[in-house]
Amino acid sequence: MIQLSNISLRRGRDFLLEETGTTLFPGHKVGLVGANGTGKSTLFALFMGELSVDAGDVSLPSDWVIAHMAQEFTDLDRPAIEFVLDGDPAFRAAEAAVAEAEAQGEGEAIARAHAQYGNADGYSARARAGELLNGLGFAAAAHERPVSAFSGGWRVRLGLAQALMCPSDLLLLDEPTNHLDLEAVLWLEEWLRRYQGTLLLVSHDREFLDGVVDEILHIEHQRLNHYSGNYSEFERQRAADLARQQALYEKQQREIEHMQKFVDRFRYKATKAKAAQSRIKAMERMEKLAPAHVDSPFDFQFPEPPRAGSPLIKLEDVSLGYGETTILRDIELSIAPGDRIGLLGPNGAGKSTLIQALSGELEPSAGTIHRGANLRIGYFAQHQLEQLDLKSSPLMHLQRLAPKVSEQALRNFIGGFGFHGDMATGPVAPLSGGEKARLVLALLVWQAPNLLLLDEPTNHLDLEMRHALTMALQGFEGAVITVSHDRHLLNSTVEAYQLVCDGTVSEFDGDLKDYRNWLDQRRQADNAERRAQAPAKSNPGDRKAARRAAAERRQALKPLRDKAGRLMKALEARNEELAKLETALADPDLYEDENKDRMTALLKQQAELKQTLASLESDWMAAEEAVEAAEREIS
Repeated sequence: MIQLSNISLRRGRDFLLEETGTTLFPGHKVGLVGANGTGKSTLFALFMGELSVDAGDVSLPSDWVIAHMAQEFTDLDRPAIEFVLDGDPAFRAAEAAVAEAEAQGEGEAIARAHAQYGNADGYSARARAGELLNGLGFAAAAHERPVSAFSGGWRVRLGLAQALMCPSDLLLLDEPTNHLDLEAVLWLEEWLRRYQGTLLLVSHDREFLDGVVDEILHIEHQRLNHYSGNYSEFERQRAADLARQQALYEKQQREIEHMQKFVDRFRYKATKAKAAQSRIKAMERMEKLAPAHVDSPFDFQFPEPPRAGSPLIKLEDVSLGYGETTILRDIELSIAPGDRIGLLGPNGAGKSTLIQALSGELEPSAGTIHRGANLRIGYFAQHQLEQLDLKSSPLMHLQRLAPKVSEQALRNFIGGFGFHGDMATGPVAPLSGGEKARLVLALLVWQAPNLLLLDEPTNHLDLEMRHALTMALQGFEGAVITVSHDRHLLNSTVEAYQLVCDGTVSEFDGDLKDYRNWLDQRRQADNAERRAQAPAKSNPGDRKAARRAAAERRQALKPLRDKAGRLMKALEARNEELAKLETALADPDLYEDENKDRMTALLKQQAELKQTLASLESDWMAAEEAVEAAEREIS
């Protein structure tokens, strides 16, 4: 396990972490959260041995293999699949041993080398690397392309695949979903659920965190705070903690005020001086509980959009593509004021192409796009970050849009997006990707659109900004078309979905859970098609026997599914019990002296219930994995 004991870490003169610690147990999946600049990346560097603590002790098993996403790529001419295979050093060592032994021609050495190769799962390594690439959205034809042929976002995926290829004891992932589409995010979520090692995950995607982690490590006020449960559970527990903290703080302030009155009254009276001095010392010893500050640093809303004709945009028999290549054809789509539409579909199916056409950046190769009167489009896409004037300040960008508005009014507005003081007046060039994305959003909001086109708007945004954007979109009165891998944003702001797939755009009847099922069915159909196209190696009698065996395996699935269902119901019931229990524990009156026995009993009950939950969750995950394994065998 990993133990951090009373550690302190500095950045310059300031502490990132001060006299704090935690323990991470083998096999646990931990989400690392905290505001930007609190030390998440620094903690990763500490685990990788790139820096040391200023004080305290760090204990990490010396024989653990640590995997993390590559930040720099050196051998750009290397084929993608070979780059991914490099992530498994044991395989590469065994591969080299086999080559050397065979070159020498010594039989015993060859036998030992092949045994080493088998122990390193060398015979399945290329297939495993191919599965990783497929899952992350790389077409089979792209596996042999050189790394240099891929753009920055796709290279990030390659770095992720290489990290997943490593048979690691500790996996460190920093924002792995940033450059993924929804299909790849869902695949990665399933892969990480099956990962057997210890996982430390930094992500601003709350649904992804909820689906993967079972603990949260929160960095706040230079402290490491450990919470059990996923991100949603952390939010609920932290809200209860903050309520308790605020109650304790207010009680403490009353006590301090009472002591201070006594001190002020009697400190110079000889008969009371000793008592006054004891109260001064008591105030000095009293823990300084900071009041709870839970307000988000971001606060903005969309202005009322101008009235526009209906429909806002209508596509009639439209085809879209680039040059002679057609991506989408025969599109019939009408967007009315107030529509909330999410675009779903596999990677590369044409979602961004459709958004570009709606924005006017791409002309149709066939058909007609009608635009309503007084249409005002706000378009957010990643390439717009690159179009910012790097020498100008955020404030200057806004002044160009509103030259007649007072500087103070513009400062007030842009401050809602986190741009204050020197940050508002300094150049854009040194800003991070997340800060540039916030600026593009600020410029978009200021222009008061009545149709928002959002192509992956949450890339690089932290959890607080994603929350602020979600709240603002919920209050927006115009129409919204969204492409996003952030399921929380989609679930919170979208009312209907369009499926972009196989060259067409059609209404999708369902929600994101239905889409996940659709993806699974599509994957199974693709696998079945590949098997059907493979050369037949068996006679009709063999195929009949195989069908009979498959039917028997499907029947065998029922008890497995029933068991998983029973465990899920038990988990839900225990979670409801825990929620009620922790609501009771959040009552400040519970911590009064007269309630000490009840508090002790509740804390004991909480500990027992969490232990039961941990056991149930382990059993449920094992049951789900058994179902998935059986389904894969059948398919």
